[in-house]
Parts: sequence; structure tokens; C-alpha cells
Amino acid sequence: MANSASDLGTQPLRSVFTSTLLDIFKQLNISLVVSTYQAGKVILVRHDQTTNAINTHFRNFAKPMGIAVKDNRLCIGGTNTVWEYRNLPAVAAKLEPSGKHDACYLPSSSHITGDIDVHEMAWSEDNQLWLVNTRFDCLCTIDTEHSFTPRWRPSFISALAPEDRCHLNGMALVNGKPKYVTALGKSDTAQGWRDGLAKGGVLIDIETNQTLLAGLSMPHSPRWHQDCLWLLESGKGALTKVDINSGASSAVANLSGFTRGLDFYGPLAFIGLSQVRESASFGAIPLVAETEERTCGVWVVHVETGQTLGFLRFESGVEEIFDVQIIPHSRFPELLEWDDPKVNSSYVIPEEALAKVSPSY
Repeated sequence: MANSASDLGTQPLRSVFTSTLLDIFKQLNISLVVSTYQAGKVILVRHDQTTNAINTHFRNFAKPMGIAVKDNRLCIGGTNTVWEYRNLPAVAAKLEPSGKHDACYLPSSSHITGDIDVHEMAWSEDNQLWLVNTRFDCLCTIDTEHSFTPRWRPSFISALAPEDRCHLNGMALVNGKPKYVTALGKSDTAQGWRDGLAKGGVLIDIETNQTLLAGLSMPHSPRWHQDCLWLLESGKGALTKVDINSGASSAVANLSGFTRGLDFYGPLAFIGLSQVRESASFGAIPLVAETEERTCGVWVVHVETGQTLGFLRFESGVEEIFDVQIIPHSRFPELLEWDDPKVNSSYVIPEEALAKVSPSY
């Protein structure tokens, strides 16, 4: 089935989706939030009951990359800013048409990090937001006093410098704490990761600072799910399962695109696919050498069988996906932009103050 929009400037969006993807959204009562820095958009992928179709809803952002979703919070990392949004169900109830939206995310704060190339973000068990700071090759947190606070960096990185030495890009939490990271190369020189790009990627244990896997093809998006570690070997277009004890890895599925952006719901993996540019940097990776037709969109794969169960494919306007995150228990959410009039007339106050609010409001 087809879906279209025209808010991407001169290049209109065209996308198609499988009926099975629609069925998955209905059964799980979920939606997706997807970032594409190439198009400068955050996309809400949701089920429109009115048309019984998958709806793609676009919002403008400056280089959106990493996304973190937890409870009623949604954070997005951009060029030099981390934006935080909060879901206010009371505002969703007032959106038109009445009764259509079941969540509404309003901007609540922004933090200026400077240009640190935020690749991934996640909340730890103590509600600290952790960032993969790719430009400085470290994991960091943020607070009101600093642009960022470095918390960890690989042992082979000798100093903090805005040089993107190893292209640290992915982070997996285990029991609510950062545990594993991926990088595209073990380099301590500026942009050194670009040498041997096709198979220089590594998986690192944060606690021991040991390299658990090497020789990976552009690893991204490590995730701990159902007591297993997963990652995407983007250079092969693969969803890979890692055996931490033996150090072995195996591809569960191979897809026709640069795999980046991963989230899970039970046995289902939601995977972002991008059309890799055939450039000097990427020309040597296996995906470019072996696959002529490369697609962009979100694929759903059953992790036990490797079977593709459904997909959303962009045919125009969007060529690269960065992150994919599930919004659970929400069929049709809204994401308000900062200048939306509803932001000016919506207020969050302490519970004890609600009793003092005038009945007319």
C-alpha cells in the first residue's frame, strides 16, 4: 500500500508499506519514532484508524540522530542540542479531530551540547541520560552546568579531543547501566577509523575495557534483549546475534540496505535501512560490493527465524535512516513543534497546585 506527503521541500515523500506491518502495529498497539539527519526530519510512523493505513508524520529538526524513549519522555539529539519532550495526554485529548490522538509530546527543555555528534542516547536506571559523544570518542551525561560530562572512553583513546578518532557510535545498557559499545575502528588519530572501514569495527565491554569482537563491518546499534546481545553489522546489512561467552557472532538476517537503528518488541526486531552512498569511504564495504539495489525504510524481522514480517519502504524524499525507537501503548501520537500555539497554552504544574486551578480551566 502507498503513502505520500509533500513536506520535504522539492522532493516529495513517497513510501509503501505491507499490510502485515499494519497488522503488527494494530496487534501491538505501538508506533515508531524514526530519525533521518539526511532529510532533517523526525518521523512518527503510526496507525491511522480513519484510513486504516500506516501514516508517516514529519517534523523538522537540525540533524536529528539519537533517540531515547522512556515512560512519557522522548529525547532527540541534534547538531548541537538535545531536545526533551514530554507526553501530555490531556493535550492529546484536545487535538483535532477529536479522539484520534492517544499521545501528544510537547517540548519541555533543550540542552546545548555543542557539536558533539550525538549518535545514541539512553536513560540509565537512575534516570540519567547517557549520550554517545562520537566527536569526542566518549560516553557522557549532561547537566545544567556543563556542555557535557565525559564518563567513559575506550582505553586506546589517549585524550579527549573533538577529532572523531574511532567513531564511537552505539551503546547497549544491561540492567539499566551502560555495558557495551560499538566503534568503527581502534584508532587514536583524527578520523583514523576510516582506514580499514570494511572490517575494522569493534565491540567493547565498558566495565572491563576489553574488545569482545573485532573485524566487524561497520557495527551499529548494540542492544541487550531477552538476555542476548544484538547489533547491526551495517556494512553487511545484517542483524547479528553475539554470544558473549564464546565471542562468536552469527547473522540472523541479511537485508538489502545499510542497517542502522534497532529496537525490539518481544521476538520482533524493528530495523532501519538506508541507501548507502557509493563513495570512496563506503565503496569497499560488502553491502556495496554485493548488493546493487539498496533500500531505505524500516523492516520488521522475527529474531528466531530471521524472516521479514513486514516493512515500510521510502521511495522518495528519505534515503537514510539513523535511529528507530518504539513508542509503546500509543497508536497515533503527535509531536508538537516549539512554535505551536498549543505549547503556549499548555501548562504542567505540581499535583498539589491543581486543586487551586479555577474551575473554568
